[in-house]
Amino acid sequence: MKIAADFSQREIVHSANMQWINSPMTGVTRKPLDRVGNEVARATSVVRYASGSHFSPHIHAGGEEFVVLEGVFQDEYGDYPAGSYIRNPPQSSHTPSSEEGCVIFVKLWQFQPEDRTLVRLNINELTPVPHSSVKGVSAVSLYTDKHEQVSIINIQPNTHLEFTPEGGAELFILQGSVTEQQDTLLQHSWLRAPIGCLLSLKTTQMGAQIWFKTGHLIDVDPQVQRVMQAIK
Repeated sequence: MKIAADFSQREIVHSANMQWINSPMTGVTRKPLDRVGNEVARATSVVRYASGSHFSPHIHAGGEEFVVLEGVFQDEYGDYPAGSYIRNPPQSSHTPSSEEGCVIFVKLWQFQPEDRTLVRLNINELTPVPHSSVKGVSAVSLYTDKHEQVSIINIQPNTHLEFTPEGGAELFILQGSVTEQQDTLLQHSWLRAPIGCLLSLKTTQMGAQIWFKTGHLIDVDPQVQRVMQAIK
C-alpha cells in the first residue's frame, strides 16, 4: 500500500475531514496520512482507541513516535494524557490500551535502527523559548539528534514565520490554525514539505501550536528499505 508516497512532493491532509478506517484490532481505527507498506509500514497516521480497547503485546522493530491528542493512552509503563510525547525506539515492546479512549498522532518505522533513546514528555509541562529573531514565535525542543529535530512551535496571532527547513519538514496542527502558501491548516491538519521547500506560515487572530519535525526526509529511502526487508 502506498499513500502520499512521493516524498519529493508537498502534501497536505485535513485529517478532521477523513473517515475512520478499521485496524486489525477491534476498537482501534485510524486515518492514514502517508504510508509505504501494509500492516508493517513506514506510516504516519491519526489513530483512535475506543473506550476499553487495546492492542496485543508487540515489539516496535522500527520504532514508534506519537503525540496524545485526546483522552489517555496507556501501557504497562504508565498513563499518558493529552499533550504527552512518546518515542519508543526500535526493539522496544509494550501493550497499548485506553480505558477511557484516546486519539494519537503516530509515526512508525521512522527511526535510526541503532536508536535506543526512550522519550516520555508532557508538552504542557515544558517552557517554550522565544525565537531568536521572530517576535511572537516560541518553541519547545522534544528530541534532537544528527538526523532530525522534533519540537513544538507556538505562533502568536497575526505572526509571519518564513524559512526553508533543512532536510524537509512535517507539521501537525495541535491547536489553532495557520496558512501556508494558499492553504489553511486547521486543528489536526498535516503538512509534509519536501527538501528545499520554502515554508511561509501566517496566523490570524487564533495563533497556532504546531508539532514540527525537520531533517528526517533525507533518510526516507533507507527507512522504506528497512520496512521492505522486514516484510520479506
